[in-house]
Amino acid sequence: MDQGTPAHDHSHPTAGTYIRVATILLIITVVEVGVFYVPAFKPVLVPTLLMLSAVKFTLVVMFYMHLKMDSRFFTFIFGGPLLLASGMMIGLLFLFGVFVLGR
Repeated sequence: MDQGTPAHDHSHPTAGTYIRVATILLIITVVEVGVFYVPAFKPVLVPTLLMLSAVKFTLVVMFYMHLKMDSRFFTFIFGGPLLLASGMMIGLLFLFGVFVLGR
């Protein structure tokens, strides 16, 4: 058995896949800039930008860092602490009164 070959081979994304992902990232960035400059979005500015940034982060991690084609264990190792940290940040925002339930 040759030790230089991987146990399972995944097909690499094509250039078209990378171009589509880059186009989606560009569109999300344009939406982020638009949301920032529209005064009507001021009450929901931070949550909207956080959600759009999370989508962009997920796309970059999945495709450009190849986490989508990697083992699910690595996805768990990367995503678990990220979800834990996000939950803690949201909890702290509620704790310090940034978000208030039942206004």
